[in-house]
Amino acid sequence: MKQLFLVLVLMLSANVSFIFAQEEAVEKQIDQIIDQLSLEEKVKMCHAQSKFSSPGVERLGIPEIWMSDGPHGVRAEIEWDSWSYAGWTNDSCTAFPALTALASTFNPTLAHKYGVAVGEEARYRKKDILLGPGVNIYRTPLNGRNFEYMGEDPYLASIMSVPYIQGVQTNGVAACVKHYVLNNQEIWRSHINVQLSDRALHEIYLPAFKADVEQGDVWSVMGAYNKYNGQHTSHHEVLINQILKGDWGFDGVVVTDWGSAHDTKEAALNGLDIEMGTGTDGLTTSKENVYDYYYLAKPFLEMIKNGEIDESVVDDKVRRILRLMYRTNMDKTRPFGKKANAEHFQVAREVAQEGIILLKNSKSFLPINPETKQTIAVIGENATRMMTVGGGSSELKTVHEISPLQGIEERFINANVVHAMGYASGPSQYGRVIPSALNTDSLKKAAIDIAKVADIVLFVGGLNKSHEQDCENGDRKGLNLPFGQDELLADIMAVNKNVAVVLVSGNAVAMPWQSKAKAIVQAWYLGSEAGYALADVLSGDVNPSGKLPFSFPVKLEDNGAHAFDELSYPGDGTDQVYKEDILVGYRWHDTKNIKPLYAFGHGLSYTSFKINNAAVAKNNYKKGDSIQLSVDITNTGKVDGAEVIQVYVHDKESSVMRPIKELKSFEKVSLNAGQSKKVDFSIDVNAFAFYDETQSDWNLESGAYQLLIGTASDKIIKTINIQVE
Repeated sequence: MKQLFLVLVLMLSANVSFIFAQEEAVEKQIDQIIDQLSLEEKVKMCHAQSKFSSPGVERLGIPEIWMSDGPHGVRAEIEWDSWSYAGWTNDSCTAFPALTALASTFNPTLAHKYGVAVGEEARYRKKDILLGPGVNIYRTPLNGRNFEYMGEDPYLASIMSVPYIQGVQTNGVAACVKHYVLNNQEIWRSHINVQLSDRALHEIYLPAFKADVEQGDVWSVMGAYNKYNGQHTSHHEVLINQILKGDWGFDGVVVTDWGSAHDTKEAALNGLDIEMGTGTDGLTTSKENVYDYYYLAKPFLEMIKNGEIDESVVDDKVRRILRLMYRTNMDKTRPFGKKANAEHFQVAREVAQEGIILLKNSKSFLPINPETKQTIAVIGENATRMMTVGGGSSELKTVHEISPLQGIEERFINANVVHAMGYASGPSQYGRVIPSALNTDSLKKAAIDIAKVADIVLFVGGLNKSHEQDCENGDRKGLNLPFGQDELLADIMAVNKNVAVVLVSGNAVAMPWQSKAKAIVQAWYLGSEAGYALADVLSGDVNPSGKLPFSFPVKLEDNGAHAFDELSYPGDGTDQVYKEDILVGYRWHDTKNIKPLYAFGHGLSYTSFKINNAAVAKNNYKKGDSIQLSVDITNTGKVDGAEVIQVYVHDKESSVMRPIKELKSFEKVSLNAGQSKKVDFSIDVNAFAFYDETQSDWNLESGAYQLLIGTASDKIIKTINIQVE
């Protein structure tokens, strides 16, 4: 046994040595290339040459870098120098569920499968950088881009984004985690100056980015539009030089969001490596291409030539760009990729199935027996509306998108399925709202008429990907459902008591009709296989296991960002102060004792589970120790299912204000009916630390702590007291 151990150690050591040798060889080659480049060629590599590419160096065989939106699938091809689509016939893709759905799975293994699949599609389309994932924190339910992110909890976002990134990069395609950092609203995003405590920055808004760099080894990072403490975040001395490239040791490339650079000297000296999208609208100047006038183009070149900026600055940028190339388009061993195949559609369906959340299920109203002969009224525009179109940069041209109506019709073949829109919105248009031309009264009347004669009503509503809903470059105007859906639901429920509501959205919504709904399903934007996955859950073919990645407040003022004045949200047009500080999401609800409509981590099942025992190996720990926790769980129901055991920590004796609880571990457990399992957790005691502003560092205080074990943030079943020395 001892000899085997020594052999394994030697093998591991040899492998590590080989990797280091490879890296050293690459760095030497990069140095040799830099020596051959002219100053003009170096500068040229630091800015765009088209909407989605940056130049290489033809005479040395250095390739261009090609980028693509986005996190949920590879966007259709854009014209060289305009935002119009190029009109290709071979650029359709698999549309994967939005990242809110992925986060709701609480399944890191599935996140890796998702990353591998979307990375394969990017590789097949010859992309070098895939612009995702997004890990901005869900601060307000009005943020138009929340659907692209992974929820309100920094630990969940970290655990789910790291395997996604690792999966993408197995294809020799760089993931590009975004938007670094504090881009937590779309209104005034290009200039709003965010002010917050160092604690909130380090405890809430930075951890997912840090994990993606240190654990995910992400190869590129996208800056954000907004300012932080008076400086634009895409070229920020503290955020990029000190934290990202300094403290975290990031060795990849920082890319602007499109048009987020604002100053040549700051861009040069504060860590920006590739500038994209500045001031281009498809037009060129009368003399030369507009790209030559980027901040990191001719103005940068002139500053180097006149000695205002040292040439070593551009050398560092080029070194990082070449390092990325050796990992992507200059890596001769990278695979070829795959596109829109059966395997990818299956991954999309699996993520959708596990991401769907059963919020309410009165008297086991769901699932609906597909063998029963009955009339099912499917009401709502979202039953047929395409949700891969619109939303901004994440919109997709998919091979197919199965609508909820199609999925229901194909699964419930014994039922008489009838459909009415009930309400209508206009077409999705970036930056503006186009009202529907359809008659509201006629749509409502048709819906009420079929609701009266139906045995069951499935109302498929929610939001869509239009401006001022779930869409880039604009926030929602309120928490309620748009287009008169609340009133329509009230009218439907007045004539039919058997109503299940399916919410297609990437955000929380108010539910004035909640008490009268027999069941409520949060269905997200589920991509190509949306209708099939939804029908899988509604029919009981799949037992729902999704959990909320953010809290649903009863009313907007119950959310921490909206509990103060306008300076907290949306700001005064210039500045914004995060007045809720570290109390984001369930941290706010718990600490302020404000009951949510549906809590973080909430999600029902068609079966039942019982946590029987929870125990730790010991009760006293030192800094650096790992807590070994075991939890016994049983499926006490009659069907197979999966539950997410969630472990939170509570600091009983902190010298500073801390939330009532903070998520520190979770595990998704699949159990057959009647089956029991013991689930083991290993939790780092150092993860209990808070960011101490008096030390500008993390501080783990001695004292009494509690481990809170449950199945949602508001459903704690077992409590274990421990002591940290």
